[in-house]
Amino acid sequence: MKSLLLSFAILFFSLPVFALDHSHSAWDSLLKKHVRNGLVNYKNIRTDLSALDTYLNSLSSVTEAEYNGFSQPQKMSFLINAYNAFTVKLILDHYPLKSITEIGSPFSKINLARGTPWKKEFFELLGKKRHLDWIEHEKLRKDFSEPRIHFAIVCASIGCPILASVAYKPETLSQQLQTAKLTFLQTASKNRYEKERNVLYLSSIFDWFKADFIRNTTLIEFVQDGFNEKIKPDALIEYTEYSWVLNEEK
Repeated sequence: MKSLLLSFAILFFSLPVFALDHSHSAWDSLLKKHVRNGLVNYKNIRTDLSALDTYLNSLSSVTEAEYNGFSQPQKMSFLINAYNAFTVKLILDHYPLKSITEIGSPFSKINLARGTPWKKEFFELLGKKRHLDWIEHEKLRKDFSEPRIHFAIVCASIGCPILASVAYKPETLSQQLQTAKLTFLQTASKNRYEKERNVLYLSSIFDWFKADFIRNTTLIEFVQDGFNEKIKPDALIEYTEYSWVLNEEK
């Protein structure tokens, strides 16, 4: 009897205090309330700071062992939502500001060149202090062959893809990633094709992470589904200027 009770006790105390909500409903509610057309109402979201912190704590509470037991879509949804939610938290921690590049030294250009905001360790994930670059480069880009993640993670800037007003969820992840890709490509200020001149203008994201996009295809073939017109294979590719202005709803 004692051994049976001991076994139950060991099992009970080895279980996680709570299981992660893979629907990310808390983050979903915050997004629906404070994000419109991809822009964030940072002033208003501060009134929901406790709800945001509770959600972030739920992410931080996930152990590496628990994470390793997630399915691939669960892992990706977890990391994408974590990146976006912790980015919002980073902005709020330094608000008001006009650009994420203001975080670090007083010199935005130096912060940008060094990647200071994205290398700042300000949260815990999978049992260790982490920074945003770790989520993007050490996990999402390294562990998954999914270039569309670049249209889902948002660096709090106008030049980025828009922040979706819903959380990424495992059961709809592929569809959401495709929607994010098409929405981004169909933003004329960032991506457009001038047929007469045969010039394809693309966001600098396609330059910075080109290796991710041409893994199994050409860059033109990868972006084609975002354009109504057929892009000629010999089109000249030029990259548009990237705006680091804060993605704030005015």
